[in-house]
Amino acid sequence: MGSNKPERRQSEDFWLKAIRISTLLAWGLFTIALIISYYAAPENDYGVLRYHNISIRKFWLTPLTGYLYIMLWLSALFSYISIFVHKYRSRRKTDNKQFNVFLLFIVSIAWVAYIVTRLI
Repeated sequence: MGSNKPERRQSEDFWLKAIRISTLLAWGLFTIALIISYYAAPENDYGVLRYHNISIRKFWLTPLTGYLYIMLWLSALFSYISIFVHKYRSRRKTDNKQFNVFLLFIVSIAWVAYIVTRLI
């Protein structure tokens, strides 16, 4: 199956720690963006609300949307940094592929594009 070469890595180096920290920061910022979007997005228009003539907000809250953009772009930046460093740091086939960071990067960029198209 694999080669019979001994493992020469003794401990985690700076770059492996940088990858882990940037990945954790990216996921943390994405979680904060989820919380912000809950409060910034327009409210759902349920039938029971219309029946009782309860007004709902049909627009995005502008100040929170600015924070949402910042969180999403920072999340995409830290995930990109993690992908970039991982590409040059990990060269073995047995190294982790970090598909979760690729997915986070794509979802962050797609979410920004979705919000931009909804606000215009």
